Amino acid sequence: MLLYAGGMKVDYYYPPAPPEHAFEAATDAAALGYDGFFTAETQFDPFLPITHAAKAQPDLEFGTAIAVAFPRSPTVMAMTAWDLARQTSGKFMLGLGTQVRGHIVRRFSSFWAGKPAPQLREYIEAMRAVWESWQNGVPLKYEGEFYKLSLMTPFFNPGPIPNPDVPVYIAGVGPYLSALAGEMCDGFHVHPFHTIPYLDEIVLPNMGKAATDAGRSLDDIEMVTTVFIMTGHTEEEIEQAKEPVRQQISFYASTPSYRSVLEASGWDFGEKLTAMSKRGEWDKMPAAVPDSALEGAGVIAPIEGLADAIKKRYGDRVQRVGFYSLGSVLMDDLDALKQVIADLQS
Repeated sequence: MLLYAGGMKVDYYYPPAPPEHAFEAATDAAALGYDGFFTAETQFDPFLPITHAAKAQPDLEFGTAIAVAFPRSPTVMAMTAWDLARQTSGKFMLGLGTQVRGHIVRRFSSFWAGKPAPQLREYIEAMRAVWESWQNGVPLKYEGEFYKLSLMTPFFNPGPIPNPDVPVYIAGVGPYLSALAGEMCDGFHVHPFHTIPYLDEIVLPNMGKAATDAGRSLDDIEMVTTVFIMTGHTEEEIEQAKEPVRQQISFYASTPSYRSVLEASGWDFGEKLTAMSKRGEWDKMPAAVPDSALEGAGVIAPIEGLADAIKKRYGDRVQRVGFYSLGSVLMDDLDALKQVIADLQS
């Protein structure tokens, strides 16, 4: 059993909003004491908000959690990350995800190889080859199964930057992407729908073995996640906070790609939820999620004990956390939120 040994970093997750709003959001995040500012690729571009946030609060750390890799060529992604690394003085973390076939093919009209982990490995290798060419002037030459790069002329070369080692983080569910993170990445974004048994039986063992095989250790990979929090000043507020989490869990658990989380956690309601989703019974699905799943997939605690409960849950397993609040009263009580952040960092 891992025991908590020190402070965590606490990150602000920028909600879906126009990029220009990130200037004010970053200012507010810094005032509350957050360490990092993360964006996601949902309704808006994941990179543009960071340019505004970094202008407002250059002392924050910045990252994507996540940007979808495959719709962009490795060279396009390398250039965006290079520019953000320059702007943030090396405080940018490139977080990548694979998404699923339906979105890559039907939403982005992009190439899906059917082997996301091997494709993502090549993608990262190809990006790093581009960065090596820009930083050290070596000819660009990368040849793999999915990506081939062999041309970089001076006109298209931005040249070296002071902080060229752009940290690459990936997100994933299951053993294969966990292993890829252990083999060659700087960090891993754990999906918010997770449990401690899932981390201990699936993520960390696969990551650790791959890291050892590559001459690395788990200490080389920073673990990042958002936490389902069910909190409040009163028991009534805590109970009210449970229902949005129950609904979100019912959605994730209905998707077969998250079945490994259910299996590792000893839960058998996944197939039932999948069948209900196919019948369009979305409003009935939360009732199929037992209270034990709320306790296993999130943190239930009064606000004054929330930081200790998060620390106890994760031990040394995770180094950075954010709040998957789903309307929690904590987000409306800024003094309490500031104290929770400080307690997690201590």
